[in-house]
Amino acid sequence: MESALEEIEFLALSSNRVEVLRLLAAEPHSRGELAAETGASQATLGRIIADFENRSWIRRTGGEYVATATGHIVADGFTDLLDILETERGLRDIVQYLPTDAMDFDLRHLADATITVPSQTRPNAPVQRLLDLLRDAEKVQTFSHAFNDQTIRVVQERVAAGDQQFSGVFSPGAIDALTADDRLRSRLESLRAEPNASFRVRPEGVPLAVMIADDVVHMLLRDDSGVLQASLDTTAPAVREWATETFDTYWESAEPLSADGSL
Repeated sequence: MESALEEIEFLALSSNRVEVLRLLAAEPHSRGELAAETGASQATLGRIIADFENRSWIRRTGGEYVATATGHIVADGFTDLLDILETERGLRDIVQYLPTDAMDFDLRHLADATITVPSQTRPNAPVQRLLDLLRDAEKVQTFSHAFNDQTIRVVQERVAAGDQQFSGVFSPGAIDALTADDRLRSRLESLRAEPNASFRVRPEGVPLAVMIADDVVHMLLRDDSGVLQASLDTTAPAVREWATETFDTYWESAEPLSADGSL
């Protein structure tokens, strides 16, 4: 184990080593091509090539170098490790708010996710991100424990204009919050009456706040006190598949919303 850690350290301490191994794992390169792509000096490249040859990670073929089978293993493994750490760095500040128990997919699929957090100048930034997605979406599916004023207004306007198809599964609490306010109740009733809008209520509740806007999956993340801390959205196919399957599961276990907002 100690020697393996030393090899990781050997690579990690030099970005040039990492890049050279990555390049040679992709395709053969001459020494000149390696210098051009990495910006490393000939002296540095000479040391790297010698170190890699001593480890049997690369071999020379004519005037070029290429990764060996074990070199490919090291390159792939180190790239995976770098990707994992990059993903972890991105999620580090919000991981405590992620409903990981209900997220049945590898978190590495969130590597390219857009994370939006409130700020002093934009305290509503996570919700604004959601509204921006909704304004462009033609098909929206959601399962959520909340449906706020701004969101229902944008959805209502889009659906009424014939620009959007909407399906939502909500917790009883989300519907109760809407029907308790006359203005929001009116919006809910108007939206529910649209032929391109469908509502269901899941008596067991909905532990997540997820909206699928075309090919984008958006999640609102709250702390244990219900305070909005961030939003996350991604177009990763695996996350989209998870969100769609979860929506279908919740939809099947939910009941239609009546005209008066009850089950």
